[in-house]
Amino acid sequence: MDWASLYDPAMLQTLVLTLKLAGVTTVVLLIIGTPLAWWLAQPGGLAKDVVGTVVSLPIVLPPTVLGFYLLIAMGPNSPLTALLGQKLSFTFAGLVVGSVVYSLPFVVNPIRNSFTAMGPRPMEVAATLRASPWDAFRTVALPLALPGISTGAILGFAHTVGEFGVVLMIGGAIPGRTKVLSVTIFDYVETLEWNKAHLLAGLMLVLSFAVILAMMLIERRLGARGGARP
Repeated sequence: MDWASLYDPAMLQTLVLTLKLAGVTTVVLLIIGTPLAWWLAQPGGLAKDVVGTVVSLPIVLPPTVLGFYLLIAMGPNSPLTALLGQKLSFTFAGLVVGSVVYSLPFVVNPIRNSFTAMGPRPMEVAATLRASPWDAFRTVALPLALPGISTGAILGFAHTVGEFGVVLMIGGAIPGRTKVLSVTIFDYVETLEWNKAHLLAGLMLVLSFAVILAMMLIERRLGARGGARP
């Protein structure tokens, strides 16, 4: 195996682009997903069930189906393009939007579960101490939900790094702009460049293992810290 090919500038460019996409997507997911998870965790009726179902759709939808509709939504003749004044398909910004939609349930659901497991008691106690809803959310709910938030962030990052169908549909394979690791591996296999495919696939395998191990260690550490609280 040609280990020197790891230093191929094009391959390193792809790696940097993939990590950049995963990092930006994770930040956006946490900003959007945390308040959404809090809202979904509160008692509600049919509207919340419908929203929760829509959020979870990417778990069961084939990536090509989701990518197809996102491609239409970001195309040159879509209302979104008319609103923004530019199309998002085959751009890095489009990849971020698609990645956020595709990875949303992997961030929202763990955070929602943490908020649900917390129960209403901590917020009721904060209210009796005259804490405002925002202060109670910031100082009570968020710290208690930290294990779920950490898990959601790790899953969102890892899921974005490994996505293939959606990014290929809406971004294609433009070097330096939309060609991520998963698409690069596919291209290497198609062109019978097995050494490079092996290297990138092995890198993603190691990264996936590290991500899952980190998630388990963080959950254990935060769980032990939470259990030690009086």
